[in-house]
Amino acid sequence: MALDTSAESPVPVRTVLQLVGGWIGRLGRVWVEGQIAEYAVRGNAVFLTLRDPVAAVSVRVICTRQVFDAAEPTPVEGARVVVFARPDFNANRGSFALTALELRAVGVGDLLARLERLRRQLGSEGLFSAERKRALPFLPRVIGLICGRGSAAERDVLENAARRWPAVRFRVEETAVQGAFAAEEVTDALRRLDQDAEVDVIVIARGGGSLEELLPFSDESLIRAVAACLTPVVSAIGHEQDTPLLDYVADLRASTPTDAAKRVVPDVSEQLALIGQLRDRARRVVTGWLDRETAWLRAIGSRPALADPVREVERQSERVDALLQRTRMSVSASLDRGGDDLGHTKARLLALSPASTLRRGYAIVQHLNDGVVRGAAEVDPGETLTVRFAADQLTVTAEG
Repeated sequence: MALDTSAESPVPVRTVLQLVGGWIGRLGRVWVEGQIAEYAVRGNAVFLTLRDPVAAVSVRVICTRQVFDAAEPTPVEGARVVVFARPDFNANRGSFALTALELRAVGVGDLLARLERLRRQLGSEGLFSAERKRALPFLPRVIGLICGRGSAAERDVLENAARRWPAVRFRVEETAVQGAFAAEEVTDALRRLDQDAEVDVIVIARGGGSLEELLPFSDESLIRAVAACLTPVVSAIGHEQDTPLLDYVADLRASTPTDAAKRVVPDVSEQLALIGQLRDRARRVVTGWLDRETAWLRAIGSRPALADPVREVERQSERVDALLQRTRMSVSASLDRGGDDLGHTKARLLALSPASTLRRGYAIVQHLNDGVVRGAAEVDPGETLTVRFAADQLTVTAEG
């Protein structure tokens, strides 16, 4: 219940602390999971700092040596543990702590099961989808490198990258890569490099290790930070068989730090060889095209119309003259044949003409009505007839 206090009637500190202790005591005994950030042994008591696996919060835990030693395997810094504890509030000091009654180390099987559940949860949110992954730049201006202090992973990345491209530049962020504070430090370094406009790609590198040592790279807060990163991220954690959750969310997974160096920068010798090959191919293509065009020009130039244009004009002129001569001959022959045909037709007409018959001594006897007399029976006695000769005619009278 809330205290009824005022500036005129305050309560002493001991009363407030006693009430706080009473409220905390009502929580009862609880099971708490966390990661041992540090611990110290003082006499028969062990003082631990238990850190939350995701959030940046911690709590002090006190237990006896018997409780601490009873845990199998013996807890070490960075280990995940489950504590059965009673919350206590020291009213004299105003401090809160958990008194551990039982301490259990989280086994590898439990860790793997929890990591699998976390992987499925983050995968269902789309953090591991292929559509999110971005392509690495061909030649980054500056490469951000997150690694351990003076680690072999740092040396492998720097040396192999410089061997492939001597002009490569790095911005190195050295952090803890195992232990209670590794995930937080790596996340902070990632945010700093992501905010740097010159950094085109970020490599998170660490050598091999046990499952417990690689746990920071499966931390949920780090995974979400990588998913929200605007700069492409390369994961180079452990060896080929090591697969922390960082490998799933990263834009590219490298099997080792050395492999990461090969992935982020091209090999200058390979690129020079490729440029030489492309130059030779371009030269062959251009040379082939020029040869084809030159051959075409030669073929065109060898044609009569271009080799001797005047001769072609003369040849066409001769052709026109020949066609003209043939035309004249054809017309003349046609006229001659037409004249002959006309003569023959005229001769036939003359041969068949009645006038020609009359000139040979024949005469045509006609009635006065111009009807031709074809027989004597057609003439009546005393009928006047007309006899037509070749040159003239006369009138006669039939006697019988």
